Amino acid sequence: MTTTRRRFLQYSSLTTTLPLLPGECNVPDDHQSPDPVFVHGVASGDPLSNAVILWTRVTPDPEAPASIAVEWAVYKDPELTRRVADGVASTDAGIDYTVKVDAQGLHAGRTYYYQFRALGHDSPIGRTRTLPKKHVQHVRLGVCSCSNYPAGYFHAYRALARRTDLDAVLHLGDYIYEYANGTYGDGIALDRVPSPDAEIVSLQDYRQRHAQYKTDPDLQEVHRQNPFITVWDDHEVTNDAFKDGAENHQSDTEGDWEARRAVAIQAYYEWMPIREPRWDDTGRIYRSFAFGRLLDLIMLDTRLRGREAQIADPCSPEIAEPERQLLGKKQEAWFLEQLASSKAQWRAVGQQVMFGQLLNIFDPNQCIFNPDQWDGYQAARARVLKTIVDHQIDNVAILTGDIHSSWAMDIAAGNPFDAEQYDPATGEGSVAVEFVGTSISSPALDDPGDQIAGALVGSHPHIKAVDLNRRGYLVIDVTPERMQGDWFHVGSVLAAAVTESYAWGFHTADKQNRLTPAAAPAAGKVDAPPLAPQG
Repeated sequence: MTTTRRRFLQYSSLTTTLPLLPGECNVPDDHQSPDPVFVHGVASGDPLSNAVILWTRVTPDPEAPASIAVEWAVYKDPELTRRVADGVASTDAGIDYTVKVDAQGLHAGRTYYYQFRALGHDSPIGRTRTLPKKHVQHVRLGVCSCSNYPAGYFHAYRALARRTDLDAVLHLGDYIYEYANGTYGDGIALDRVPSPDAEIVSLQDYRQRHAQYKTDPDLQEVHRQNPFITVWDDHEVTNDAFKDGAENHQSDTEGDWEARRAVAIQAYYEWMPIREPRWDDTGRIYRSFAFGRLLDLIMLDTRLRGREAQIADPCSPEIAEPERQLLGKKQEAWFLEQLASSKAQWRAVGQQVMFGQLLNIFDPNQCIFNPDQWDGYQAARARVLKTIVDHQIDNVAILTGDIHSSWAMDIAAGNPFDAEQYDPATGEGSVAVEFVGTSISSPALDDPGDQIAGALVGSHPHIKAVDLNRRGYLVIDVTPERMQGDWFHVGSVLAAAVTESYAWGFHTADKQNRLTPAAAPAAGKVDAPPLAPQG
């Protein structure tokens, strides 16, 4: 996140307040008491059709052995009576007492329940789900990003945890923030001061910050109930990172950049329920997931793998240089091949920064708003669009986080501000769509956010809706007929009560490649499996 973007959020919608949705709210609001061994809860992630990663962390007492045995088991039922897989893992200080198991031999498209045991204690019961194979008629994904601990409570995580019918939750980055308290969010009044209370730089710092986030009861609950598919953005290391450095890294006082990046990545892989990369490809996080023949999900790294440095001047002609890289040549070639070779009906691209064009409406020169986004890497975006056009690829949806606000937009193959290249009334010229989700708690606009949102929609023909004020999450609902994005916003993240409201939704019909307003939220799945019980 750039200082330019922060200034915009500083100076730069109406929703109907609803009760939490029927059939999706059968988790009581009381939180589980923390177990002295499993203080950081349980989690699962990176589901495949026959396997899923199970995660926990053991908090040892001083008398515990150096290496701790951890039993795990997977069950068909929430009562834990029908065991289908089990084993024993071990952990020690070298991996910060985290535990990661690749539970295999599972059946496709099934909900499972799991539990760990260590040092005489049982963990909370978790719930997870494998990916479907072949024919599937309905996929639902929660989408979230930007969870800033001192900036407010994680109400959106709690609301997501109440939903019974999600196949997975996508976290699109900024899972943690690196700052000291008061730098970007002040947690004193809420008792949410970041730990350590300093900018994190060392391996121990990053581990400690991840550990603190994993004590949040709302974050624990959404992990307990759903498998996660995650990618990092910049704040998992430091603000406005690129492959060779970052805006918020000063080598004279914070050491070597590559060393800092390496320890941040190490802590991320220790503390997140993500499948480890090959030993010879450390740091590769881009990967794909197949939800049967209905949806291919392609997850990108727009931050650390191949990004060249951001250009500070948003009017600079260097932004349009033909060889400029956001993904890097290797990842870009992989991504374009994934798009071109996909046999699924729909393709969703989970990534960090806004793909669609955004001009600075406060600038008389009408330069781009933020060089940190795809706007600052225009040739890279053009290569993606050329692949979509040349291969006649339909049904592409970009899923985006980072900007702490909600946006729905068409993605034109050409200039969306040219009526001959894009018609906002019919969507002619649009070849993909973009759903941008707001943050879990990271700050955005106060008033006059609605006025600025209206000005943005009025000046950008391809942007269909904007909300700059509110926190929350997205639900992406996919059927053979259409893909729909529904935005849900929560009440104040500074208040203790968890409330949510439906803001708006947009869908794109099969092979239409443009957005249309939805009359109501997409209907949930029928006969969704029960949530994991309290321990």
